[in-house]
Amino acid sequence: MAKVPGRDQRGPMERLVRIAAVLQAYPQSGVSAARLDRVAGFPASPGHDQLKREIRHLERQGWRIENIAPAGSPAVYRMTTVDNRLRVRLTLGQQAALRRAVLLADRGDLAQRLGLTDDDAPVTAGGTVPAAVQVAVPEALGPVVDAVRDQRVLRFGYKGSPRVVHPESVRSQDGVWYLRGVEDRDLADPVVKTFVVSRMLDVASGEAHSAQVPPQVRHPELHPMSWEIDPPVEVTLRAPAGYAPDVRRWLGEPLGVVADGADVLLRYRVTHRAALHARLVELDDRVRIDGPPEAQADLVAFLTAARGAGADR
Repeated sequence: MAKVPGRDQRGPMERLVRIAAVLQAYPQSGVSAARLDRVAGFPASPGHDQLKREIRHLERQGWRIENIAPAGSPAVYRMTTVDNRLRVRLTLGQQAALRRAVLLADRGDLAQRLGLTDDDAPVTAGGTVPAAVQVAVPEALGPVVDAVRDQRVLRFGYKGSPRVVHPESVRSQDGVWYLRGVEDRDLADPVVKTFVVSRMLDVASGEAHSAQVPPQVRHPELHPMSWEIDPPVEVTLRAPAGYAPDVRRWLGEPLGVVADGADVLLRYRVTHRAALHARLVELDDRVRIDGPPEAQADLVAFLTAARGAGADR
């Protein structure tokens, strides 16, 4: 078989592996640049330019490598083992949100594992968000994170009603922070609900370990259609049979499906009306609400408001 044109990458990859293996073997004392040159097969040179290039390759793959030698002394490189899957699998925004959550939760051990630097220190009063973490931080986020960490019951206003919530977790998605927890009134049959932290008012927390963590908590999926935001309502959607897979892809699996001529009727339990409306807009004429009338009126009101907002721009 003829060789494929192009540079053979096996040699450079093996060289990187040898350098990383030696650095990993000496996590405390580090390895001199002269020894790494020999391991890599580079000729000795005062500047170690080829070695520096390889170290930059490793750093781009997520490894944290630093020169620990005093100024003016021959270089000694030390590699800190970190979870470099972050840089490989997460976007820059996702990395920033994760850094922020770790630092706010005061988890020094995780900060070390994730390779966070002193530049990623949390925001202080009157300070600014570091350049690497340009995300909006709601005022209530600090108390919410503390409540999750210390299992404190939370009391706050939300959508015009007072809430008492036993927190389960806090997370960031697309720059928005969410609290997940079980309302006090639902402890007998616990269902995790999601609250937007920036919409929480007058947040107060109880004593440490005052929150209950039910042994069998029903976690909704990450799909927004499963979030317990609004009172549940059963909605029936009508779509041509050929478009049913599109509806499932956008809305998830229905409670039931019934054939009706060339159409199918898909029945959904809706607890997040805004998510339903957004997905119906994306589906356009491939689907329509068959019932109940309140759901049809709700969609019409949403579309009317959206058109009005667009006209005002």
